Amino acid sequence: MQQAEEDMHKIQLLRYFSRLIFPGLLASILLQPCLAMEFEPRQWSHLPVGTNFAGIGYACTRADISFDPVLKLEDVQMDLQTLAGKYIRTFELFDKSARIDLTQGYQKGEWTGLLDGAPASTSRSGWSDTFVRLAVNLYGAPPLRRKEFVAYRSGLHEETIVGMGLVVRLPTGDYMDDKLINLGQNRFAFRPQLGISHTRGKWTAEVTGEAAFYTDNDEFFNGNKLEQKPVYIVHGHLIHTFRPGLWVSGSVGYDYGGENKLNGIEKDDNKQDIGWGLSFAYPINRQAGFKATYIGSRKLESTGLDSDTLMAVLSVSW
Repeated sequence: MQQAEEDMHKIQLLRYFSRLIFPGLLASILLQPCLAMEFEPRQWSHLPVGTNFAGIGYACTRADISFDPVLKLEDVQMDLQTLAGKYIRTFELFDKSARIDLTQGYQKGEWTGLLDGAPASTSRSGWSDTFVRLAVNLYGAPPLRRKEFVAYRSGLHEETIVGMGLVVRLPTGDYMDDKLINLGQNRFAFRPQLGISHTRGKWTAEVTGEAAFYTDNDEFFNGNKLEQKPVYIVHGHLIHTFRPGLWVSGSVGYDYGGENKLNGIEKDDNKQDIGWGLSFAYPINRQAGFKATYIGSRKLESTGLDSDTLMAVLSVSW
């Protein structure tokens, strides 16, 4: 009898933990690893048209999450592993160089903490949502095939590129409407982007501004309706290229907004975070390369999450 009561108490703690933890984890579960893969330098780089790129990456994210003290949640941690594949195809669009990216991940995560002093935990594994990105370089970076591209780049010392893009998040990930923690969002997200890249010698500086817009989730936890205001993002990168394929970069970023509304009631939970990253790329040969990345983020509000992500990517081109 006592054992049954203890088991029931643990189940109640788990359900309560899931109910309270979900809003604060929404970004970390669904956005943090994938945005970390997008929060990267060289998004506007000049690439030869008619080229394919494919890569596979592994990311490990650890986050400490802070809640309002009235919720009695303490020492909440998330450990999330992401295995993702990415494909890029470059082409010419209206006499401009363009690219389309497709990213798909598989994730496994665990969330643990103390609820009113008692241990509680939950876990998930499965497919994440699919990301599609279309980008066009509006200024600079003329559309060139490989031979023309090599000749053009070899004599170039200074260059400015202006590009625009659109990232679409498709609701293809694992989702259960009777669960609060899911790997898929069950809604679309649209992120228009505008970026500027300037290269002088071996140095390149990039700045990108984005705004993320979300459709409603009308099947949020047993028929509730979840809405979210836009999130505004800006990130910059400084890159030093030693030789083609061998480079290092430092990155910084900031985001703000994203207040949630549940059944028409605003939750007053705007997010505000800063992020930074370091990347190192090494060419294995002319068709393959390796990249290692660290990304950190810290909250600027009293609640939110502090995260650290390590990522390794192997890519090939043809």
